Amino acid sequence: MGKKMLINVLYSIVIFASIIIGYRYGVDQKTPQYGYIIGAVIIIAIFIVLKIRLLKEIKATQKP
Repeated sequence: MGKKMLINVLYSIVIFASIIIGYRYGVDQKTPQYGYIIGAVIIIAIFIVLKIRLLKEIKATQKP
C-alpha cells in the first residue's frame, strides 16, 4: 500500500512538472512552441490515466 501511495505522489509531481514545462517552454515564448505544448499534453494525459487506474486499484483493495 505504501508503494502505491508513493507512485501516486510521483504521478502528481510528473503532471505538475509537465504543466510547468509545457507553459514555460511552449506558451511563454515570443512564438509559441507547439511541440512542447503537444508533448506536455500527451504526458499529462498518460499520467492522468495511470493515476486513475492506480486510484481505482487502491479503492478496490480497501473494500471489505
